[in-house]
Formats: sequence, C-alpha cells, structure tokens
Amino acid sequence: MELRSAFHRELQKIDQQVRQLFALVSEGVAGATDALLAGDREAARDLVARDAMLDELYVDVEGVVQRQFALQAPLATDLRFLLSVLRIVPELERSGDLAEHIAQRAARGITGELTPRLRGLIQQMGRVGVQLWQATARAYDERDPAAAQRLRELDDELDDLHVSFIAELASGKVSVPVAIELALVGRFYERLGDHAVNIAARVRYLATGAA
Repeated sequence: MELRSAFHRELQKIDQQVRQLFALVSEGVAGATDALLAGDREAARDLVARDAMLDELYVDVEGVVQRQFALQAPLATDLRFLLSVLRIVPELERSGDLAEHIAQRAARGITGELTPRLRGLIQQMGRVGVQLWQATARAYDERDPAAAQRLRELDDELDDLHVSFIAELASGKVSVPVAIELALVGRFYERLGDHAVNIAARVRYLATGAA
C-alpha cells in the first residue's frame, strides 16, 4: 500500500513539472516576441537562461518517468499518463528552444530594420502563438479531448500570418541578410504552432485512450 501511495505521489510530481514546462513555454513565447520587437538584448539573454532551466526540467521529468517504468508495473490510466508525458515533454522542450531562437534574433541588430508591416506581423504571430500555448496548457490541465480542433484553428491562423510574413519579406523592403534572419523567425513561430497541435493530439489520447 505504501509503495502504491509513493507511486501516486511521483505521478503528481510529474504532473506538476509538466504544468511548469507549459508555463515556461508560454512565457518564453511572449518574452521572445517582446525582446525581438524591442531589440532588448538583456531580455534575450534572460530567455536563454530560462530555456536552460526548461531543458533541465525536461531531463528531470523524463528521468522520473523512466524510473517509474523500471520500478513499477503501471496499468491502465497510470500507464496512459506516463506514455503521454513521454510524448509531450519532448514537444515542450523543442518549443522552448524555438522561443529561445526567436529571442536570440534580438541580439543580432535586426530590430531596427523591421518595416511597420513586418513589426505588425511579428506582433500578431506572437499574440497567436501565446494564445495557442495558453490554450494547450489548459487542454492539458483539463484533460480536454475536444481542444485539438480549437488549436488547429489557431494554428491555421498562425500559418496564414506566416504566409503573409514571407510575402512581405519577398517584397524586397529589407536587405537579404535581414530577410534570411526574419524568414527563420517566421519558421520558428510556425513550428511553435505545429508542436502545440501535436500536444493536443497527445492530450486526446491521455483523456480518452484514442490515438
């Protein structure tokens, strides 16, 4: 009985750590957008440090989950939870890296080269990206299997903004080196949406057992 109680305490700890990872990603996306638009190099450095913390937490969660598989024989709901976490946390880790990559562009002196149109599109991609990640965190918190469709709609909005962003870059209003850096930024936002949608599918499996 005590062994089982200890096991469930470990599951609760894992769940809390996953929620913390979600918070770090959401805050990272918001902070990265602000740092890029302001050209704030200090904020960018802070976000790099935050991503290092996220990476450490990711490694810790994976280690704890793998240890539970080694020590326990989880069944049914507990097994589904542990499998879901193993699939969700790599998506969170990669998303933290993407936010860091966006922030790093603040240190490369490109902020002053942004046209008003590009600034507006970055602002919008950042806004939708934060909405996506906040909604993904809620889906996980609530084990909401229906969240996947809503998240796909937000991801579609982010994809449309990305297309508009690339079209503006192709207009030749910024230099080629700046356009290359900004094309990467657009791709980072687009990938953030993809990871959120992937997690929503994992949440559906966690909630229902359906793949």
